[in-house]
Amino acid sequence: MSLSEGAASRALRPQGPAGGEALHVAIIMDGNGRWAKQRGLPRAFGHRAGVAALRRTVEGAEALGVGRLTVFGFSTENWTRPQREVSEILGLMKAYFASDLGRLERGGVRVRIIGRRENLSSDLLAIVDEAEARTAKNEKFHLQVAFNYGGRADIADAARRFAREVEEGRARASDLDEQRFEAQLSTAPAPAPDLVIRTGCERRLSNFLLWECAYAELIFQDVYWPDYGPDHLREAILEFQSRERRFGQVAVDDVLAAG
Repeated sequence: MSLSEGAASRALRPQGPAGGEALHVAIIMDGNGRWAKQRGLPRAFGHRAGVAALRRTVEGAEALGVGRLTVFGFSTENWTRPQREVSEILGLMKAYFASDLGRLERGGVRVRIIGRRENLSSDLLAIVDEAEARTAKNEKFHLQVAFNYGGRADIADAARRFAREVEEGRARASDLDEQRFEAQLSTAPAPAPDLVIRTGCERRLSNFLLWECAYAELIFQDVYWPDYGPDHLREAILEFQSRERRFGQVAVDDVLAAG
């Protein structure tokens, strides 16, 4: 069900970290397998329907005040799934960029893949490199795909990168602070997400953007990812806009009331 026109217009107000900046929304796209199971279909059908949902959501996000969308495509833990399912997911990623890269490029979308690349196949690496190279100058909208990504793995990799700088004499251990460490993460230099959405009826982060989510607003939506689209994203943004983000500080009204 779509929201009313009044609600839709309210959702179009950008509500980023400074109140006037475009939002950074991150989505854990969950529920493909259960969506397929409900319909008596193989899990592969759920993943295929999930690609269509990603396409709808990317196309509708900018109009809702989103400037950067980060989606959890494939985790470091997903390699333990049955090989047939892993192959299906990898194939769908290739197919998505093969069919949509031209449209994304023309639409001003900058594509970035975050996560480990060491064990990706050469053909998948070629697609990743092409997607990033062809859209490198675009700034209208940012699409980040977390692929072969895990929050703990990324933090460990960041620690190793800084340790290597110390070993090579390019830094001292005392140089390390939150800002210096954050610069080592695969998400750098992108800003942290303002809003993290998880679909699929679960209530956990599942190792997604653990460092970056420190002050993000979390919204869990009881819809399987293949059914997702701009209306669901709008609902999440409306809820986000109703919240007061304090970043560990005390609200002004609370200070006045206490004084």
